[in-house]
Amino acid sequence: MTVKRTSERQVLFWLAIGLLFTVAVLTLSSVLLPFVAGLVIAYAVNPLADMLQRAGIPRIISAALIVLAFLAIVVLAIMFLIPTLAAQVQQLVVSLPGEITKLQAALENWARDALGARFPEFKAGLDQAADEFAKNWASIAGIVANSVWAQGRAVVSFISILLITPVVLFYTLVDWNRMIARIKSWLPRDQAPTILRLAGEIDTAISAFIRGQGLVCIILGIYYVTALSFVGLEYGLLVGIATGILSFVPFVGWALGLITASVLALVQGWPDLTLFLGVLAIFAGSQILDAAFLSPKIVGSRIGLHPVWLIFALMTFSTLFGTVGVLVAVPLAAAVGVLVRFALELYLNSSFYESSHDGGPEPGPGAAQPPTRGGGAKPDAAAVATPVLKDKP
Repeated sequence: MTVKRTSERQVLFWLAIGLLFTVAVLTLSSVLLPFVAGLVIAYAVNPLADMLQRAGIPRIISAALIVLAFLAIVVLAIMFLIPTLAAQVQQLVVSLPGEITKLQAALENWARDALGARFPEFKAGLDQAADEFAKNWASIAGIVANSVWAQGRAVVSFISILLITPVVLFYTLVDWNRMIARIKSWLPRDQAPTILRLAGEIDTAISAFIRGQGLVCIILGIYYVTALSFVGLEYGLLVGIATGILSFVPFVGWALGLITASVLALVQGWPDLTLFLGVLAIFAGSQILDAAFLSPKIVGSRIGLHPVWLIFALMTFSTLFGTVGVLVAVPLAAAVGVLVRFALELYLNSSFYESSHDGGPEPGPGAAQPPTRGGGAKPDAAAVATPVLKDKP
């Protein structure tokens, strides 16, 4: 009983630490972006630094090489990729009202034959929706632009990322192993094995998702850009890159990309459906490629993050912490998932759970038997809820 109450006090202690950490992040979220970005990138590429170090390259030189490669990718993107994307975004903003009008005409031609006598009612509703969109499009574009570039914050954030993130990335890679060793030395001795076990399980889930799913996103992004541009879809570069990035959330990115590309293909090629069928074939091929090869081979089954939980985490943390929340949503979602399962394990072995069974009704046939104070068997956690955590092999 003493051990259980000690565990409960430890849980309260770590909950208090987590609350203080959350308050600190909320307070400093406006200045944390370049630092969090550097830490996330350092975590993702740290295995590469370890591999270069094992090959005989000093750690500081390995970190410098990685930072230089990172800067080279950023410079190349700024020189070649971003101008093209900006041009496509600008073209889409300018031409979207006309594309909507073209789509409206296509829908009217289809509805005239399909609806018959009900067509006038449908056309009235369609005209009203189109008029409202045309009236509000300029204001919508202005609101979006103002929210992004208000008071020059986006420019300041971009410059701070370019200047501060590489510095944070370099020093974090150089000192990574020493930081981990120092943090381990700070852990309370009695709880260190449990904390290290939980940290290992969190690391497994995060690394599988960030490194594995990140590589999958890059491969799918290249696939979408190449295939959509090959079939002649306008804005193929923009749609392909956006779909690749959104593929970070399984199925959601694919579905949004399919809907967007299909609508653009219908508008661009109507009444010829060749482009539309080509887009459908591209997204069907990406789903087969991802499900049959990329996810099983690269990501594996170690994520432990349900897509619904991941979507909820992204929305919640982005609302609370802004861009910083987007960067830390996946790591925190993985950590929370592991900690919730661990909390369930503690609850099933706590005095509170045992006392709730004292004097209660007799369990029905086949139900888990409650623990007895005379040393009887404890309930099987798998029979009550989800399986408890196990030590990593």
